[in-house]
Amino acid sequence: MANLKSSKKDIRRSAKRRATNLSTKSALKTYIKKVRNAPTPEDAKSALVVASKALDKAAQNGLIHKNQAARRKSRAAKAANAKSA
Repeated sequence: MANLKSSKKDIRRSAKRRATNLSTKSALKTYIKKVRNAPTPEDAKSALVVASKALDKAAQNGLIHKNQAARRKSRAAKAANAKSA
């Protein structure tokens, strides 16, 4: 356990960040699932827009790597296009 006041504060701060990051990562997975499980092609396209925006924001904030965001968007787009075909 930390003894310094600043170290204790760092531990609290990192715990908050970790909780936020876990929540955001979970939300990203949910957005992708909504694209894949959309009942209609129109729903898939609208879910893809939401998912793309969320992935871009996560990459911008450093939560995931920008290439990972691009890969996930690409795969989600491929799934959405398969619905319409």
